[in-house]
Amino acid sequence: MPQGQQWAFPEELQPKPSETQFDLARACDAMVVVRAEVPEDAFTAGPLGTERGGYGVVIADGLVLTIGYLITEASRIWLTTNRNSVVQGYPLAVDSATGFGLIQPLGKLDAAPLQRGLASELKIGDWAFVFGHGGLRHALKVRVIGKQEFAGPWEYLLDEALFTAPAHPQWGGSALLDAQGDLVGVGSLMMQREVNGEAANINMFVPVDLLAPILDSLLATARSPHPPPPWLGMYTQEAKGRLLVGSVTPGGPAAQAGVREADVVLGVGEQRVPGMAELFRAVRRLGPAGVSVPLMLARSGDVLRVNVKSADRGDYLRKPNLQ
Repeated sequence: MPQGQQWAFPEELQPKPSETQFDLARACDAMVVVRAEVPEDAFTAGPLGTERGGYGVVIADGLVLTIGYLITEASRIWLTTNRNSVVQGYPLAVDSATGFGLIQPLGKLDAAPLQRGLASELKIGDWAFVFGHGGLRHALKVRVIGKQEFAGPWEYLLDEALFTAPAHPQWGGSALLDAQGDLVGVGSLMMQREVNGEAANINMFVPVDLLAPILDSLLATARSPHPPPPWLGMYTQEAKGRLLVGSVTPGGPAAQAGVREADVVLGVGEQRVPGMAELFRAVRRLGPAGVSVPLMLARSGDVLRVNVKSADRGDYLRKPNLQ
């Protein structure tokens, strides 16, 4: 869990004042621990748990930016600053398209905000810094090793995500800072990729550039200005050159249409989709949530065609209450 551990990165992996162009103490103080409680009957309680922990970073107007899965359907949130003061928070918004979550502190945070930078200006090979809660001992020097498309089995697609190595073991909601100390990404995943010919753990970050176009709408309405994408409730995975259905959400659109676990997804309509990214793009080209999605599947040697009435995933989620 993020808080209360005595571990530390070796000093040679921690950022040093002589190697940076920004105030390290200020960067450390901008980080908070995020702890969320989620009701047991919430839609995401099964896959994500009812007690979630990670990090967040204070940005303009005292808001805390984090990764959305930490606070989705949260009934209670607690924020702990680097000076160990604790403030309750409100889950202001979660944007499913980017994966960002916004928390409104319900008290004064003893933390200065970080300025947002531009992930688009990062280059592969650049040095960057991953900050979690707990000071420099939980901060890590990394290299940007990739800027490329990312597709997640939960119907998540980024045109360009940031990938860094070595991996920070507590990545959820961590902050990726550039050489000037500006926030350029929010931690989402740890995964394995080949680095210099060997399998290695790396982190994936959501570029902070994606926040600016939607921030005003999230603050005003708690929703993205873009129409919600069509959601199928179908978890897919790429295996041995095939696109397999790993599971379907009970009661979700795909389940209602008769899609089953272990089906092979061949296409959308007559368009073949060799991978997750191609599948998600083909589905989204049909229109926003609610559009009918014609899937071509393979099952036990037969080719099947089913129409899935897509939905807005947000309609399945509990809405936050201000207690």
